[in-house]
Amino acid sequence: MLSTLPLRLLLLALFALMPSAVAAEDGYDLWLRYRPASASRLVEHLEGADAYSDDPRVVAAAREFNRAVTAIYSEPLPGRELQRDQVALGTPEDLKPLGLNLDTSGLGPEGYLVRSVSGRGHRIVVAGNSGAGILYGTFALIREIQMGHGLDHLNLRSSPRYPLRILDHWDNLDGTVERGYAGPSLWNWAELPKSNPRLVDYARANASVGINGTVLNNPNTDARILTSEYLRKVAAIADVFRPYGIRVYLSARFSAPKEIGGLASADPLEPAVRAWWRAKADEIYRLIPDFGGFLVKANSEGQPGPQTYGRSHADGANMLGEALAPHHGIVLWRAFVYSAVKEDRAKQSYDEFRPLDGKFLPNVIVQVKNGPIDFQPREPFHPLFGQMARTNVAIEVQLTREYLGQRSEIVFLEPMWSEALDADTCSPGCGTPVRDTIKAIAGVANIGSSRNWTGNHFDQANWYAFGRLAWNPAQSPSSIAEEWTRMTWGNDPRLVRPVVSVMLNSREAAVDAMTPLGLAHQMATDHHYGPGPWICDLAEPSWNPCYYSRADASGIGFDRTVTGSNAVAQYAPPVGRCFADLKCVPEKYLLWFHHLPWTYRMRSRRSLWNELVTHYDRGVETVNASRREWELLRPFVDAQRHTAVATALDRQRIEWKWWRDASIAYWQRLSKLPLPEGYSPPAHPLSWYQSIRFETVPGYLAPGAGREPTCSPPQGGPPCAL
Repeated sequence: MLSTLPLRLLLLALFALMPSAVAAEDGYDLWLRYRPASASRLVEHLEGADAYSDDPRVVAAAREFNRAVTAIYSEPLPGRELQRDQVALGTPEDLKPLGLNLDTSGLGPEGYLVRSVSGRGHRIVVAGNSGAGILYGTFALIREIQMGHGLDHLNLRSSPRYPLRILDHWDNLDGTVERGYAGPSLWNWAELPKSNPRLVDYARANASVGINGTVLNNPNTDARILTSEYLRKVAAIADVFRPYGIRVYLSARFSAPKEIGGLASADPLEPAVRAWWRAKADEIYRLIPDFGGFLVKANSEGQPGPQTYGRSHADGANMLGEALAPHHGIVLWRAFVYSAVKEDRAKQSYDEFRPLDGKFLPNVIVQVKNGPIDFQPREPFHPLFGQMARTNVAIEVQLTREYLGQRSEIVFLEPMWSEALDADTCSPGCGTPVRDTIKAIAGVANIGSSRNWTGNHFDQANWYAFGRLAWNPAQSPSSIAEEWTRMTWGNDPRLVRPVVSVMLNSREAAVDAMTPLGLAHQMATDHHYGPGPWICDLAEPSWNPCYYSRADASGIGFDRTVTGSNAVAQYAPPVGRCFADLKCVPEKYLLWFHHLPWTYRMRSRRSLWNELVTHYDRGVETVNASRREWELLRPFVDAQRHTAVATALDRQRIEWKWWRDASIAYWQRLSKLPLPEGYSPPAHPLSWYQSIRFETVPGYLAPGAGREPTCSPPQGGPPCAL
């Protein structure tokens, strides 16, 4: 009988019979999803905005606000006669005619003040010291309206923690995107400089979360981007972005003087080479007066750089810095250096850059990945943070989920980034988190030409969260997740609470399912999709997953203590001592720093082997629970987006189970240990998982690759695509 069914099953049965009353949506509007307000949660009514300045950014802010309120207040609120007031936008000087005393001191050029006022037909003012601050303040006001907050006593005052908040696009000139899983590049170089309305919407989205810079092209760059033909196209993009406070940057190929300049060398100390870069900078700024500068990847993964000529990273970066300095441009010099290593790949970046501290020009920023290897599901913070006191340092995080399922899964990455930003460097003293040691934040974009921008509806949250965290790195993952949920899906508490819960559990579930307890880089090589812990036959040791696990019959984990590579010595002494001490090291980093026997007793009193199996199972169960939770939300989400997310979660259940079973099968072959009681064995023998081959992977358009994923799974294996 129905009365004997569990409540949640009863709800599911009832929901299945209910037609969806929510209009279909495709996700294009992102969190700028302006929908009519409910009378039950919003009693104020704002008519529009008056721009008290002709600054293009203020004009854009007024246009955005009017667009928002026209949509939000498009339906009358029954039984209410509301005063229809205006919002005033401007600097304190602009707004003097209103007779207001507006204090914007300490807000800098991008901060804002949003206040409720009374008199002269205005209820709210948005003020800043520049058009940028007014633009960001306007989006903050829109956010308050979207989330149904009251407007009678507004007093918002905020400014960004970092002056540079930049998205790095790994887009190629042929339209492909390296490590992109959301379709081809937004930048249609063949059509530029013809305008594309989608570029305006991209700029609106970035401005709404405070992102103020965009690197347009892959750091594995093509020198042609610096030719006059392409610079004119870049200028057209810059013209679109300028009213939204966004500067364009370019990845510059270090060997460009040879490849497009006709020089015999790219040696940074040669006068002719330095003159070429100065002339190129002059040319760029004639076309793009507010050009941001260059991002450079050098002497890494085969890319050219100053070391090719026996010079240092500082020599190369400073040459470009000198060329850009007259125009107030900057150089973002990536510290990701990855080449053949004899000892420990995790140490290479520190070893190359730490001796150069204090040798970089003031307009050079060394851009350091959040962890010492490569955007893994979990890494300890990079040892360069706090160790480059005389150098400008930026943190680089990855929005595109190269090592985290790539396209289909729900993995909210803000907890990963907060984990790195909050980590205590103990340099110069303990109590110094990473966020206090950096000057800028950069994120590798997850955006493409997919209709919903990111290929996966929930990957939009990582774009949103990056901008909000870059503005305020102390903001909590839960508050950012709630903001995004309310603006993207709706304000009903019955929807908000479970969606936020799913988001906050998702990253830890990914770590559990893929690389628990400090394991890293266990993905299949090259495409980094799916498990491959057994791979051990590639020529360069650090290309092999087995290099990172060091698993054998005796145990598992990479010894980075004094008995191993001694990578712990790269951290400040209190941090290094803790990582080296089994009684102190957080167990989430255990196998990153220690090689331990399978029978090692964990703090749970379980053996290491049993603990690994427990984590793998927990990852699978978490996504199963998320799928059940999502099904209960069917009445609150439009059918189109609900189905898309349900499909993604169905795939995630398959893939996390695949990861769990393949990993356990391989580790069990090495350890020879039985599974803990009550845990199911892998569905197939190890050879079955080892036979799976992917030539291309879902959603990824590699240079020269076809558009459809291709794989060779055994019968019943994981699908190429759903």
